[in-house]
Amino acid sequence: MDIKTLLTTFGLIFLAELGDKTQFAALCLSADSKSRLAVFLGASLALVTSAFLAVLLGAFLARCFPPHIVKLVGGILFIVMGAIMLITR
Repeated sequence: MDIKTLLTTFGLIFLAELGDKTQFAALCLSADSKSRLAVFLGASLALVTSAFLAVLLGAFLARCFPPHIVKLVGGILFIVMGAIMLITR
């Protein structure tokens, strides 16, 4: 296992998720629930599952397209989605 890739991925995802809708949903659910452990486990399982699906999709796309194309399209999608968010607010 490549520790640099592990730490880079952790740092990037951790920072990207700070203040995200997912975090606020977990906050609200835990404030409303008596079983904070169930909220933690449910939120954790959901995040792990979505990350697993993203990794599978990324591996599939890497077999179909060169990595630089996948990165380029991903970057363009981030820019387009960010622009849409700015315009619609």
